[in-house]
Amino acid sequence: MEKIQSTCNYCAIDCNLDFYVEDGRVVKVVPTKGYPVNDGFSCIKGLSLDKQQTTVKPNCLPKIRQEDGTFRTVPWEEGFRYVADKMKELQEKYGQESVAGISTGQLTLEEFAIFGHVMRDLLKTNVDGNTRLCMATAVVAHKQSYGFDAPGYTLKDLELSDTIIFIGANPVVAHPILWGRVKKNQVPGHKVVVIDPRRSETAMNADYWYGLKWRSDLLLLYTVANILIQKDYLDHTFIEAHTEKFEAFKTFVKSYTLERGVEGTGLTEEQIVELVELIHQGKRVSFWWTMGVNQGYEAVRTAQAIINLALMTGNIGRPGTGANSITGQCNAMGSRSYSNTAVFFGGGDFTNPARRKRIAEVLGVEETMLAQKPTKTYNQIIEGINAGKIKGLWILCTNPRHSWTNNETFASAAKKLELFVVQDIYDTIESAEDCTVFFPVVPGLKKEGTYINLERRLSAMRPVLPRKENEISDYEAILGVGKALGLGGLKGWETPRDCFDLMRECSRNMPCDITGVTWEALEGSHGIQWPYPEGKEEENKEEQRRLYETGMFFTPSKKAQFMFEEVGENPLPCSEKFPYVLNTGRGSVGQWHTQSRTREVRFVEDVSLKKAYLYMNTELAKENEIREMDEILVSSANGQEARFAVKITDNVQYAELFAPIHYIECNKLTPSVYDPYSKEPSYKATPVRFEKII
Repeated sequence: MEKIQSTCNYCAIDCNLDFYVEDGRVVKVVPTKGYPVNDGFSCIKGLSLDKQQTTVKPNCLPKIRQEDGTFRTVPWEEGFRYVADKMKELQEKYGQESVAGISTGQLTLEEFAIFGHVMRDLLKTNVDGNTRLCMATAVVAHKQSYGFDAPGYTLKDLELSDTIIFIGANPVVAHPILWGRVKKNQVPGHKVVVIDPRRSETAMNADYWYGLKWRSDLLLLYTVANILIQKDYLDHTFIEAHTEKFEAFKTFVKSYTLERGVEGTGLTEEQIVELVELIHQGKRVSFWWTMGVNQGYEAVRTAQAIINLALMTGNIGRPGTGANSITGQCNAMGSRSYSNTAVFFGGGDFTNPARRKRIAEVLGVEETMLAQKPTKTYNQIIEGINAGKIKGLWILCTNPRHSWTNNETFASAAKKLELFVVQDIYDTIESAEDCTVFFPVVPGLKKEGTYINLERRLSAMRPVLPRKENEISDYEAILGVGKALGLGGLKGWETPRDCFDLMRECSRNMPCDITGVTWEALEGSHGIQWPYPEGKEEENKEEQRRLYETGMFFTPSKKAQFMFEEVGENPLPCSEKFPYVLNTGRGSVGQWHTQSRTREVRFVEDVSLKKAYLYMNTELAKENEIREMDEILVSSANGQEARFAVKITDNVQYAELFAPIHYIECNKLTPSVYDPYSKEPSYKATPVRFEKII
């Protein structure tokens, strides 16, 4: 029996697992003992990865839809030529940006890179990822505040913090391995604090829960900042030496009085003051946020309000501290740094002459071949399709018919496309229903590449099972289309390992420098956090490292920036017609996104409801004569409606409904509203009404 260590490609923890293989089959999956992230533990999703070897997969060859609506199976080379010729045809007829791509946070670093190179450099068009749906807010917040998209923490900080504050985060369900680190915390008297409108599973396990009104988090954070300043609960030395614009911020928050905070958040004076005192009394305070913050209409400023609290109290760069974004998907960090969409490979602006020259040298191409500007964003791509400007779309490892906000707009877009390529493990996902081409690719058990987790740790995905005839990876599918385009520029990209070496060189002297990491060193390793520059391996040998320990940031002045802006008007408030608010989030530990993968797992299927459901407050249900599992019709301010079964609880507030994201009905109701800076959708606060179905 052979043991092969590889990486779980579900969430951003990137647990490592030992796969025991015999006669070409996985017979056992065991979490890797000693791996710094999960150290012998895993959630049900990772432990069930072996189920992907038994699931009935589509034919291993691509399919092209015929005029009569049926599909014709073709050899791979014919599929590559068809897609390449069709994209060139559309560009010649409608313009360069008439084709586009949407990727994911679940591909390998190398797959992101080659897709970005083929689409952005060779075809000069646009590619965004579904990381736009989860992490764009954190990216922009980091870049503006720190000078680079560089979360500074290591997961060990959860064990070292004496005051752990979760804001819009529910790790008990969404990141159970991360929550395990909280449970391992042995700091005497340590406290866990949750700020969330819903009494989530994490709130139930916390020492303090602040159930504020929906979308009042920015107001609360500014109020807390003002009181901290008034009480002089500040680290003046850190502020003076390592930050800029504090005096302007101090003046700005004066109007965010305690009275205003109480009125706007629904919390009491005592609760807000208690929160302030908890922050002040902590010696090592860590702030952690995720989708409850990121997916809002003023999300970037909310994330930066959290960063501001850490900066002004000196809770950054030290063990057990930080303003720490919790990433969603397994390789969102790889997408952020190496997808060639918003920044060049390894970071840097498309208009920076020195950076353009360097990337061109590494890739061995003329500078004129490189993309000239950041990509159009996800919403602009969908809007462009519906406006008739984009005629071809290639999506990889994502299911926007289900996951895109106001998802009927994607349903409409898909029907307007002249070329719609869906590349996925499954041909049963909702997005494949209207595709014109389907590329079946292998799951992670059969491919190789590199992942970067939420704490900047690179780990290796290595093949666990042999491939069958005609099975290919995402990387090979992209490379095949790239070569069929006949545009050149792919020398040195032949394998994922070749691509990894290119990306290493692209990262040289950047904040995310990985030039000291080798393909071989990652195999069977404990992972390596960036930065890890060549020649400095010895000084970076610690397995769990954090950034900003010297107080140096990546801005031109090397100082962090206080970023702030007045709390804005809600672009889609509740009204007499839509008096309630729909919140969304993870349903259970076993469920994952649109359930295309976790529906394979028998245990998850057995314990999950088959139909869409939501949670309703006990009092609200009683007033409307609704009992457990009654069905209601929910109508949204976006003009759509959907049916849900009702689960009754006191853990959601009176005027709030909470729906798990794993059912297509959920995002049928969410709005086309976005943060102005990150363009991340505002999934968490949709005005709705409902009626009982008799």
